[in-house]
Parts: sequence; C-alpha cells; structure tokens
Amino acid sequence: MVIWKLSFHTLNITTNNSIDNMSFYIGREASKLWKRICAEVATEINLLAENWKYLLAGLVFQYIHGLAARGVHYLHRPGPILQDVGFFFLPELGKDKAYISETLFSVIFLSFVLWTFHPFILKSRKIYTVLIWCRVLAFLVASQFLRIITFYSTQLPGPNYHCREGSKLATLPRPDNTLEVLLINFPRGVVYGCGDLIFSSHMIFTLVFVRTYHKYGTRRWIKQLGWLLAVIQSLLIVASRKHYTVDVAVAWYTVNLVVFFVDKKLPELPDRLSASVTLLPLSTKDKDGRTKEENHELLNGNSGDPADWRQRTQINGKIIEDANTCHADSAMNSA
Repeated sequence: MVIWKLSFHTLNITTNNSIDNMSFYIGREASKLWKRICAEVATEINLLAENWKYLLAGLVFQYIHGLAARGVHYLHRPGPILQDVGFFFLPELGKDKAYISETLFSVIFLSFVLWTFHPFILKSRKIYTVLIWCRVLAFLVASQFLRIITFYSTQLPGPNYHCREGSKLATLPRPDNTLEVLLINFPRGVVYGCGDLIFSSHMIFTLVFVRTYHKYGTRRWIKQLGWLLAVIQSLLIVASRKHYTVDVAVAWYTVNLVVFFVDKKLPELPDRLSASVTLLPLSTKDKDGRTKEENHELLNGNSGDPADWRQRTQINGKIIEDANTCHADSAMNSA
C-alpha cells in the first residue's frame, strides 16, 4: 500500500510538471506569435501609408470594371450560339452543375488571399502583403482595361443559359435612373451578366494569382497544383458555357503577356532582411528625392558624391581603395 501511494504521488508530480511545462511552452509560443503579428502589423501599416494611393486606385478600378460589365449587359442581344470547338468536345454542365466552376474559382481566390496574409502568422522572408497586392492590382487593372475595350468593341450572343433567347435575364430593361446603373446589382448583376465575353474575367484573376504565387511562392507542389487548377478552371468555364473557347484562349496569352511586361516596369519586391522596404510600386524617386540608382549605389558602398566614385577592389571580403591595392597585394605576397 505504501509503495502504491508513493507511485501515485510520483505520478501526480510528473503529471503536474508535464502540464506546467506544456502551459509554459504554449504561453511562450503564443507570446512569440503575438509579437510577430504586432511587428508585422506595424511594418505593413508603414508600407500602407506609403502605398495606399496605388491600392485605392486598384480597388476603385475593380468597381469601374464591374460597372463596365454591367453597362454592356444593356447592349447585349441574345441570338444563336456560335459554333465553338470547346462546346463540341466538352458536354454542357447545365444549370444544376454550373456551381462547380464558381466553386473552384472561389477556392483559388480565397487560397491566394489567405496566402498573401500568411506573413502575419508564419515566418516569411519572401513577401510583404501591401506590396504584393500593389503588384497584383497593377496586373489586374492592365488586363481588365484591355478586356473592357475588347467586349465593348463587339458584343457576342452569350452562350450561358441565362443569356439565351427566351430568358428574361438575356437583356436588361432600360434603367429608370442613374443610381440603378451605378449600384450594378452586386453580386447578382455580376453572376448573371451577359455580353462581357472576350476575354474571361475569371481567367484574369486565376492567371494573375497563379503567376504571382509561381514567382513569390515557396512550395513547388503548390505552384504545380496552381497551374493544374488554372487548366481545370479553363475547361470548367467552357463546360458551364460561361464563355466561348476563344474567351479563355485569349485570356491565357493576353494575361500572361500583360503580367510579363508590367512586371518588368515595376521595381522588384525588397528583401525582407533588408532595412529599406519602402519602395513605391510606380515611383522613380524616394521621399528624400534620391533616385533608385543613387540608392543602389549607396547600398553597394558608393556615396552619392561623384568625387567619391572611385574604383574599389575587394580582397578577402573587404573593399579596399585603389590607392591601397598595391600595398595589400605586397602584404599578401609577403605573407
């Protein structure tokens, strides 16, 4: 009995110590997580203060794009569905299964949004949330601007079930007032839109997100999965008859070209290990008036004074002036 009591007492002590250690570990990790979140919020607020104009302009253009898509619906006239090779090979999902395409798009959209905010919780040295969204919105705006020009140039008869002849949603009645147009009947007006066909808006978002993660993401298998989902999304869009095959095909090469050329015009995202992180997406000068070339020279060890632009030699990881090079060489030879 005495041995049993001693064993039970020892077990209680061990259990209590384990609980205390676990509580201490959880508390310590929670404290680290909270500190990381606070530090990340402070950094992102500083970046937001520098770049809020670009973010606001990109968000405003999202409304303009929706307004343009709503406006072309008034011009849409239903007619016979055009001959399409994608419709020949892919059977129509129908009204009951049309949600499959939208579900996949929602998964891609939400997954990318969550990834852009992951530095607040996980240790990441790759991206800043504000700066990554500045780039994404720049890609979206450029692609959507071309899309607006395209679908207003020629209105094709919509292949979707609600855009065909006999459907009440195929043509919108004349608006009673301007407010009716400006409100764009969101989200119903977006889901049941007609006329904004060439090229696909869903593919714009999908390809911009996939390309952005492909460049700044760290998981190879997610990159491969992203491109696979983009292909599946393309097939589902055609199968659900939301777009013609030409709308998806044009989106693939147009969006990729837009991202390629716009990305070359934007400065590269700063390294998170660097102290200087306040690069503006479209600015050629920093707040103190120095150009980016001058800042690059300063970071490389050259001062902004032209008189100090002397050639320097690097030996054993140290930068040595030309005047001291011969002395360094002789010292190395004697050694």
